[in-house]
Amino acid sequence: MAPSAQRAAAASIPHSNRYPFAHLGKLQSLVATHHKVPSESILFTPGSSDAIRASVLAHATPDTQLVIPELTYGDGALYAGFYDLAIRKVPSSREDWSFKISDMKQAVADHAGPSIVYLVNPNNPTSTIISSDELEAWVNDSRDDTLFIIDEAYAEFVNDPAFRSADHLIAGGAKNVLLLKTFSKIHAMAGLRVGYAVGDIDRLEHVSHYVEDDAMTLSYPGVMAATASMQSPEFLVHSKQSNDEARAIFTATLDELGWEYLPGQTNFVFHRISRPLKEFQTAMKERHVLIGRAFPPADGWCRMSLGTPEEMHYVAAVLREMKAKGVV
Repeated sequence: MAPSAQRAAAASIPHSNRYPFAHLGKLQSLVATHHKVPSESILFTPGSSDAIRASVLAHATPDTQLVIPELTYGDGALYAGFYDLAIRKVPSSREDWSFKISDMKQAVADHAGPSIVYLVNPNNPTSTIISSDELEAWVNDSRDDTLFIIDEAYAEFVNDPAFRSADHLIAGGAKNVLLLKTFSKIHAMAGLRVGYAVGDIDRLEHVSHYVEDDAMTLSYPGVMAATASMQSPEFLVHSKQSNDEARAIFTATLDELGWEYLPGQTNFVFHRISRPLKEFQTAMKERHVLIGRAFPPADGWCRMSLGTPEEMHYVAAVLREMKAKGVV
């Protein structure tokens, strides 16, 4: 975390016998200013996962479907399944796990009832982006009963100029978009669980009835750390630069190994592996590197989260040593 955020969180501990009601207003104002929307267009949640759940539940009806790419973050489908929504998965290319916006649009057009389109941009686990031009054209020309939930957990890491945040759509008056954000990634606050939704005021008011009371579920240290981090732009620059350096170290190693990888725009890299994932996980764990879960149907692929540049130098050395011994 930013040093200022660490200090703010530590200083808040003696006051954490109380709820952070009095301090949410300042954080809400800072976040709203960042996204160029009114304060009422911000709804806090304990991490962005509850924002996904509440956004789906608030719009779930017996004839609503959830439309998602075949390979994406699983919480949208998870919560849709809890509420018995039909789930339409749009096939992905087996070469690079991309999908076509035109196929997503067709999935909506083929359905007689309302649709919730859940898009993670940049996508997880592929680390690739969706063209903002294509996405925005669809949003602007969509049916009235189509809601777009756009999850931008990793947006601040993007280098590709083809990407821009969907927040400007909301600032411009779009009522059919909910943008989900989190302090877990670029702000480095995953353990403090602060997330939020950005959207039309009336739609957020509706969603708020399906969220656990924000002021009750956000921790005092989380609110204070997030407030300090929002006022520390120099740290966000450092955080992104560190991630860019870590990515370059890791992808250079993948090039040495001859392993294919997708053009990453996040704080992880999706790459091919030369042996089954479980075997790779075991071999890496023996060398003190933990590999994340599988992402079916992408068998033969691994999502490697990036640590600090120093940590990625260690990972690179481990992979070279394993390659030399024929382990990978």
